[in-house]
Amino acid sequence: MNAYSQALTAYSSHYSVQSPRSLEVVAFNQANARLRAATSFPQIAEALHRNRELWSIIATDVASEGNKLPPEVRARLFYLAEFTQSHSRKVLKDEAKVAPLIEINEAMISGLSGVGVDE
Repeated sequence: MNAYSQALTAYSSHYSVQSPRSLEVVAFNQANARLRAATSFPQIAEALHRNRELWSIIATDVASEGNKLPPEVRARLFYLAEFTQSHSRKVLKDEAKVAPLIEINEAMISGLSGVGVDE
């Protein structure tokens, strides 16, 4: 039994313990909620900033030597992180819409949740 399993067993009856994957889903859902709710420029800028932070964390993780994802998945995720950064700059300049960022996050949520994935 690994440390995560032990913690889950020990604390699950007293606390809500979530897996790293479910925490990632929560983070993407929160990012999308902010992006959807933003109506003024300051709100849009803040939502974009938070989304970019999330994707920066992902880029750092997939670029690390210890990441166990297959190289092609790591490369795709890194590309999405770069796209998110670039597209966010365009949104801030009023040259693009937020919708593609929301769609990318929704795809991540689906993938992390196993929706549409054959097992």
